[in-house]
Amino acid sequence: MSSNTVFRSATPAFAAVSLSLALGTASLAAGQNHDSSAEHAHAVPAKLVQVVREATREFIDVNEAGPAGYGPLFGCVSGPDHGAMGVHYVNPTLVGDGQIDASHPEALIYEPSNGKMRLVGVEFIVDAATWLQTHSGPPVLEGQVFQLVNSPNRYTLPSFFELHVWAWRDNPQGAFVDWNNRVTCEGQQ
Repeated sequence: MSSNTVFRSATPAFAAVSLSLALGTASLAAGQNHDSSAEHAHAVPAKLVQVVREATREFIDVNEAGPAGYGPLFGCVSGPDHGAMGVHYVNPTLVGDGQIDASHPEALIYEPSNGKMRLVGVEFIVDAATWLQTHSGPPVLEGQVFQLVNSPNRYTLPSFFELHVWAWRDNPQGAFVDWNNRVTCEGQQ
């Protein structure tokens, strides 16, 4: 569910709207392209999960997300048979900066529950064309390769790379799989 650097020249508002559409598409598309995502996710060291936890600890309280530039773009993302992702709080400045940095995810993911939001993970996002101008392959963070979401897609967005990290909610399918069966949108009000 995501995208990044393609929005470098776009206005922050356009980047935010485009990203919200991309976030909805990326998870589904990336989930369909996984060969053995559960096996691969379990083979990857947990270092990235730890890095993300340390970097996002301050955002456990959703009220800290807004002052840091993050905001919700749409409701809770849920799959009919894949579990859910939750509500994405996206930082348009990070989306547009063209960087991949484990300590600065482009999106924070929260699960709604009993009128509160619980931090469950993050998503890293980068525009594929922009990334590939200066790199020969997809982005990699701590050994975890980003998933490519090709274009055309149902939102007519350019191709982008994305990576989910379930740092705050265990995912039985693996820490880097898009959908999490332990996340639900049922608590959304």
